[in-house]
Amino acid sequence: MIAPQVLFVTGTGTEVGKTVTTAAVASAAVRAGLRVAVLKPGQTGVAPGEPGDAEEVARLVGAPLTLRELARYPEPLAPDTAARRSGLPCLTPARTAEAVAELAGGHDLVLVEGAGGLLVRYDEDGRTLADQALAVRELGLPAQLLLVATAGLGTLNITALTAEALAARGLPLFGVVIGAWPDSPGLADRCNLADLPRAAGAPLLGALPERAAGAGDFAALARAALAPPLHGQWDAERFAAGNSPA
Repeated sequence: MIAPQVLFVTGTGTEVGKTVTTAAVASAAVRAGLRVAVLKPGQTGVAPGEPGDAEEVARLVGAPLTLRELARYPEPLAPDTAARRSGLPCLTPARTAEAVAELAGGHDLVLVEGAGGLLVRYDEDGRTLADQALAVRELGLPAQLLLVATAGLGTLNITALTAEALAARGLPLFGVVIGAWPDSPGLADRCNLADLPRAAGAPLLGALPERAAGAGDFAALARAALAPPLHGQWDAERFAAGNSPA
């Protein structure tokens, strides 16, 4: 029996395109015939009853998949700060790992979308998304990380720092996806197509265009913007050649 794939989706910061990337990966996988679950451990900045990131993934995918959210805090802050201010309990790595293990029992792919970057705190002990991934791996599930990065200046440093933090914890980086490739890429954007994989020590597995969430055919966009390891058709070498710096 083939073990389910578990991908923790993290970013080099906030507003880098984690949710649309999660939706694109889910969409491509669903249309490849996989049973997909999406878990949002900690949702911040959304009031009770309002749609959060999981609901946005469902809207974009537009096909059957399993969604789950574990904790919700109304203020748009780091999860541990939001939990303290709201008086609600913090989210522990064990709770996330338990949910992932349950979802893995009936799905081929479990996507876990983090909040902010890799080392954003989820509780008063400073435990992070990395600790959640480690807790999943301790249960015998081969969790890996998918890093969503920006395209332009500054991305190489934060990508390298995230990769080093993962390596120090023994967590494998599956690859990097550019969360919003600009309509008019500049020199730094174009050069980073070659430099991002070197900074990450992992392959570049896609580049979602700006405003991807507004695409008329999101499923087709997802397949075109993601590489075969993510069930798409995107070719990193061809994309880089078409965006070669002058």
